[in-house]
Amino acid sequence: MLTQIEGIHHITSLARDAQATDRFVTETLGLRRVKKTVNFDAPDVYHLYYANGTGEPGTVLTYFPFAHIGAGRRGSGEVGTTVFSVPQGALGFWEKRFRALGVVGLSHEVRFGEDRLLFSGADGDGFALVETTGDQRAPWAGADIDAEVALRGFHSASLVLADRGGTQALLELMGYRPEGEEGRVLRMVREGANGAGIIDLETQPDAPVARQGAGSVHHIAFAVADDAAQLTVRKVLVDNGFQITPVIDRDYFHSVYFRAPGGVLFEIATNQPGFARDEDPEHLGEALKLPRQHASLRETLERSLPKIGD
Repeated sequence: MLTQIEGIHHITSLARDAQATDRFVTETLGLRRVKKTVNFDAPDVYHLYYANGTGEPGTVLTYFPFAHIGAGRRGSGEVGTTVFSVPQGALGFWEKRFRALGVVGLSHEVRFGEDRLLFSGADGDGFALVETTGDQRAPWAGADIDAEVALRGFHSASLVLADRGGTQALLELMGYRPEGEEGRVLRMVREGANGAGIIDLETQPDAPVARQGAGSVHHIAFAVADDAAQLTVRKVLVDNGFQITPVIDRDYFHSVYFRAPGGVLFEIATNQPGFARDEDPEHLGEALKLPRQHASLRETLERSLPKIGD
């Protein structure tokens, strides 16, 4: 069993409208935009990162907004719900705020004894808030939301699967253990995690296979401390038969990718070097930052990319 996995690092989704996405995440949810850069493989598309004030792993929600992308189809083989932690007693504030701002898809449920407020993102993304106690992660203080109710970071992610067996075995290899089961949902927990140590496996054998598009989660990334830890994890996964990419430099972390047995794209990402490597911590996410290979496109991209945060 691996001990290097620290919990969720980030979750990356697809969107249609960069401006609408940015407004929803910063103004409705109150997260900080900590990086404004571009997709490594499609530099005419933003890669937008949102998190708490420092961009702490376990709090990072990112988006690829493709202007002409179709809507995603929900189903098996994807992250169905991205779940954030809020302090005990905060759900009343959030429900009132969401209703005032016209957020759709509002409903309540209790899962494993936790009260959850479900809602939809700008493209129908599946989100939920869960009340927790003892979450010491500092919220972003720059939004119009009191710290007593603000989002702390990820609580968990729910993976929708036709058959959970292979993914459960993979997570157990990655240091997670089953904690409980309710109906078709198995909760997997990583002890001593970074605050984002829960993965729920939802078995839906009759669901259609998910089709990615606007509102879909593209991949979920798991955190490791550094390059050495990542290489250890990679070797163990390769030795267990997984087809994994070489290490890829993503400027703010180093990544390897592989497909989990249930169809979800997994990433292992380092905590280092972080989002302050090329930007003053006081001004994260303000300027357009470009990967080295796309630096020559700056003039064109600054002219063509939608204006956000101005």
